Amino acid sequence: MTNAPAHLQDAKDLLSESGFATSDVWYHGTSSALLDSIKKQGLKRSGDKAIKEATKSTMETIGGSYNETAEPVFLTQSKELAYYWAEQTVRDRSVRFEGKEEAIVLAVKLPEELRSKVRPDTGAASLLMVIGSSKYLEDLSKIYKANGHTLAEIDPIKADRMDYLNKLGMAYIDQDVDAQYLDVL
Repeated sequence: MTNAPAHLQDAKDLLSESGFATSDVWYHGTSSALLDSIKKQGLKRSGDKAIKEATKSTMETIGGSYNETAEPVFLTQSKELAYYWAEQTVRDRSVRFEGKEEAIVLAVKLPEELRSKVRPDTGAASLLMVIGSSKYLEDLSKIYKANGHTLAEIDPIKADRMDYLNKLGMAYIDQDVDAQYLDVL
């Protein structure tokens, strides 16, 4: 699925027919270009301000309107899946910004009162229904297969909300995450 470095390939330890096991540690994938800001400010909802500004500028240039949405901090229980999303972030940024960026994974070690606020990302249903988004499901299916399991077909509209967490590895917390809870892997 990903080109994740060996130390991030944890699906073999987390995956069963029930999906990905969870623990007290979550993971977030992002671009190395954002690391200095993250180390100072933590993970901020709505994330990459430079991408948001570039999108807003583009929309204004073509005469369209732009409504910024408040997105949560996206998490997963797998380092390998976080790396996948980090690669996507680097790819998306490379369209707009020059420079060498690398995929990085952050361990998110939340205190107990914040861990209870992590939720399955059922909002990902819209992502999974977009044309071309089946790539994630295809790649995820490969991870399952490589580890001796089968990813059951999931209907994004009818899926149980826990399937987003357990089977798809998609979670979020709807608040900023302080830098003290983050470690670069």
